[in-house]
Amino acid sequence: MDGKAIRLNRLFPDGKPAVIVAIDHGQTFGPLEGIEDFSAATAKLGEADGVLMAPHMIRFSGGLYLGRNKPVVIARLNWNTVHCYPWGYSEGWAAQAISPSEAVALGADVLLASLVLQTGDEAHDAENVAIFSQYAEECHKLGIPLIGEVFPAGGSEAEHNQEYMRCYVKIMCRVATELGADAIKTFYTGERFGETVVGCPVPIFGLGAEKLEQEMDALRLAAREIAGGCKGVVFGRNVIQAKDPVKSLKALKAVVQEGMTPEAAAAKFKLK
Repeated sequence: MDGKAIRLNRLFPDGKPAVIVAIDHGQTFGPLEGIEDFSAATAKLGEADGVLMAPHMIRFSGGLYLGRNKPVVIARLNWNTVHCYPWGYSEGWAAQAISPSEAVALGADVLLASLVLQTGDEAHDAENVAIFSQYAEECHKLGIPLIGEVFPAGGSEAEHNQEYMRCYVKIMCRVATELGADAIKTFYTGERFGETVVGCPVPIFGLGAEKLEQEMDALRLAAREIAGGCKGVVFGRNVIQAKDPVKSLKALKAVVQEGMTPEAAAAKFKLK
């Protein structure tokens, strides 16, 4: 095994699917509900297999990463306008927020970068590919795994176009892998998601996206993602904005890693 494989393997406890919590929203949302007090939020995430955050926020994580059996540190490398929902941005312009070597120096074990194509401008797409490919090259030299985040341009309109998203995700997961991604974070696109899995030779993590109305809905989404072939989940708002993030995370792990039904997990941890 090389350095990448060793570090990526730490995300999968005993070979089970990974449960990752994302709390990197502050880069584009500011002090989002649930992470206004960042240190207090991280104190609730000790049972996660990995936690995704902006690398400069690692210093505010208290004891989250200290000691044995702690979450893997996942750091986001680039800043992308597609995540700036409060300002209505949607064109997918990417910029380097930090270099891979700097992120590793701050404590990152695994790195993540978004890749957005079909922006409507070929030169723009090519620039995004160049940024992502440079990240992949640097991560390879460092022996650090790179998670490619597949996200569409066009904002919520694109996300809610089911056929477009199915085709886009299927193509983009393979594109990001061929550009050097060691794993993928993306949207679960429904019954035909297996086609995406077959065409993508690296692990895919299904994301949780927007806060769902009921906690049961989040557990059901996670169950569908694992049944569809995902090797784990990356949930943010559906954990950090839950009434009890600790219980929500425990229930999520029960569904993803123990095969418990969403209904049984919700009953066990008294969720709705």
